[in-house]
Amino acid sequence: MKPKVYFKTFGCRTNVFDSQVMMSGLKDYEVTEEESAADIVVVNSCTVTNGADVSVRGYINAIEKQGKKLFLTGCGAHTKGESLFGAGKVHGVFGQSEKMKINTLLSSESRFYEIGDLNYIDDAIVDEFIGKSRAFIKIQEGCNFRCNYCIIPFVRGDARSMDEAKILEQVSRLASNGFGEFVLTGTNVGSYGQGEGRTIAALMQKMSLIRGVRRIRVGSLEPIQINEAFREILDEPWLERHLHIAIQHSSNEMLKMMNRRNRFESDRELFGLLHDKGFALGTDFIVGHPGESDRLWDEAMKNIRELHLTHIHPFTYSKRDGTPSALLKPEINGAISSMRMAELNALIESNNFEFRRTMTIPLDVLIESGNNGVYNGLDQFFNKIIVHSDEDLSGNWMRIEKYEVDHEHNKAQF
Repeated sequence: MKPKVYFKTFGCRTNVFDSQVMMSGLKDYEVTEEESAADIVVVNSCTVTNGADVSVRGYINAIEKQGKKLFLTGCGAHTKGESLFGAGKVHGVFGQSEKMKINTLLSSESRFYEIGDLNYIDDAIVDEFIGKSRAFIKIQEGCNFRCNYCIIPFVRGDARSMDEAKILEQVSRLASNGFGEFVLTGTNVGSYGQGEGRTIAALMQKMSLIRGVRRIRVGSLEPIQINEAFREILDEPWLERHLHIAIQHSSNEMLKMMNRRNRFESDRELFGLLHDKGFALGTDFIVGHPGESDRLWDEAMKNIRELHLTHIHPFTYSKRDGTPSALLKPEINGAISSMRMAELNALIESNNFEFRRTMTIPLDVLIESGNNGVYNGLDQFFNKIIVHSDEDLSGNWMRIEKYEVDHEHNKAQF
C-alpha cells in the first residue's frame, strides 16, 4: 500500500494551483483529503502577513505532535523555512521551483533544505483538480511592483509569464475533463505577457474559444492593468461579472506612503465605468498601515463610498522585516485598526446586500459542494448562494431566477 500524503494549503489561489501540481507529480504516494489518514503532510505555506506565519507555525506544531512526517514549501519556506528546519520541526524544506521533484523529495531518507531559485518558469500541466469544482490556472509568477509593505516579490521573484501554448493546453485538458470555470492566478496576474507583446485579455479570448469553457475569472488585477485591451472584453459573456481590482487604500497620501501606483481619482473613474456596466467590484485594502492618521482614515472612508465596492479582502497591516514600511512611524494601535476594520467591513457588507437586493437578472451558478440536501455555489457576481434540493447538484451549472436575499448570501429552492 502506498503511503498517504495530505496537502495543507495556506494563502492564495497560486498556492492552490501549486498544490495541485505537486499532487499530480506523486507516483509512489497516494493523495488523501483526510488529514487523519495521512502518513505525510506537505505544508504549502503563506507568508504575506505575520498572522499567516503564525498559522503555519501553529499547524506544524500540532501535526508534529501526531508523529506525521512533515515537509514545508510555499512562500513561508523562504522566510521561516531555515528556522523551522533548524529546530527539527520538518523533515524537509523546498522552494516553489522544486515542486516537480516532489516524488523524489518525499522519498528522501535524509533531511534536506532545497530552497531553489526565484527565476524558474512553471511549465507543469495539471489534468485534474482534486476536491475542486473550478480550475485554477497559473499564468504568471512574481511581481515587478515594489509596494513598501510587501514581502512577496522577495519570496516569489520578479514577474515572468508562463508559455501561452502550455496554458491553453492546460485549459483544454481540464475542459475535456468537465471543468467549465477557470480562475486565472499568479502573483501579479495582470502583468501576464508584459514585455513580450502578449496581454491577459488576448489570452482570455483564446481560452474562451476552447470547447467547454463557460466562465473565466481573474484572481486580481491592478487598476493600471484594466487597459484598453482589457476594456474590449468587458462585454464578453464568458467573463465573470465580478472583478477584483487591488487598490490597497483610498487616500492618496496613504497610497504615496505605500509606494502604490494608483490614485483615488483614477480609481473612482475606473470603478464608476465598471459599475455602470453591471460588474460587482472587489478589492484588497490595508488597514492600520503606519502613518494612517484619523484624518487620513476619515478621508479614505469618504472616498471608498464612491467606489461602488461589493466585495473586499481587507488586511490589518502586518510589519514584514526588510520592507520600507517596517521603518515608518507612527505605528497604529491594534485596537484602532480593529475598529477601522469593522467600519470598513460593515460598509461593504451593506453595499453587497444592496447589490444583491436590486439584482434583476438571473443568476448563473456553479454548484461547488453540499450534502444532506443543502448545496452552495457562486454566481457570476462572485456571490454565494445556498440551494436546497433533494437532487445531487454537486458540480452542476444552474440558472436561478427565483431566490431569496439574506444578509450574508442568497437562498433558493430547486
